[in-house]
Amino acid sequence: LFSAQLAAKIVLNQSKSQQQQQKKLLPRHYFAKGNYFRLEGQRTPFSHLIYPVPEPGGLGVHATLDLNGYCRFGPDVQWIPIATNDIDGDEHMDHDPDEIDLSVNPHRADEFYEQVRRYWPGLKDGSLAPDYAGVRPKVHHPDLLRDVNDGATLGFADFVIQGPQEHGMAGVVHMIGMESPGLTS
Repeated sequence: LFSAQLAAKIVLNQSKSQQQQQKKLLPRHYFAKGNYFRLEGQRTPFSHLIYPVPEPGGLGVHATLDLNGYCRFGPDVQWIPIATNDIDGDEHMDHDPDEIDLSVNPHRADEFYEQVRRYWPGLKDGSLAPDYAGVRPKVHHPDLLRDVNDGATLGFADFVIQGPQEHGMAGVVHMIGMESPGLTS
């Protein structure tokens, strides 16, 4: 707690030019909504997590088991509109983050059936029910990683690591946009 308070006071006392310089170090952020569906009316054949081949922006629709043994599938990747810049160059969102709809659209189930049946062909029709959704911050957007001439993917990066050579602070490493399982492993 003490170090957080100290850091907050240091940031508060920085000049406008110092704040602008540090802002340049932070990558733009994008948001991906992840929807989950739960398995109902059919017993899960799984006794462990199932991770399919990753997709741009996520790990693919995987199977997870909760502590009671119930199975959920997700998350998918539903990109939220990209931030835009105003006249002064300041970034702002096209929407209020508090107004992001976190309900799960039942019509997304068709995509889930297709994804899950790649590793579990025995999934019965009508056995997926909308469960919950969340939003994950991302440091890259797949539409911005495409070649403008031919549409080819230029690569995929899901996090940024910055050391003293980028920010000038000895002994500090920034891990921006890193999410599980990378962050927890």
